[in-house]
Amino acid sequence: MKFVVAVIKPFKLHDVREALSRIGLQGLTVSEVKGFGRQKGHAELYRGTEYRLDLLPKIKIEAALDDDRVEQAIEAIGQAAHTGEVGDGKIFVLPLEQSVRIRTDETGKAAL
Repeated sequence: MKFVVAVIKPFKLHDVREALSRIGLQGLTVSEVKGFGRQKGHAELYRGTEYRLDLLPKIKIEAALDDDRVEQAIEAIGQAAHTGEVGDGKIFVLPLEQSVRIRTDETGKAAL
């Protein structure tokens, strides 16, 4: 099992969610987060004064997947989140040692 974490631009959430639904992904967790990467934030103008936004709004998507579905998920997220601009995001894949469905006590792949 793997734990897939993607950090994307907020306006791409709907596209990514639709892409993951098309490949049959049943559950995911979505969080509103802030961060920066290579773009290092940006400057904005407010009432004639320029100020710097170092932490930009992002969306973090988390999903636990069986090993054989990880490549499909990476491809779906990558294609749906891609704009070609700096700040499109990142996808991280981590090993997942155990999962437990609280309601039924199922474990491992059955709990996904």
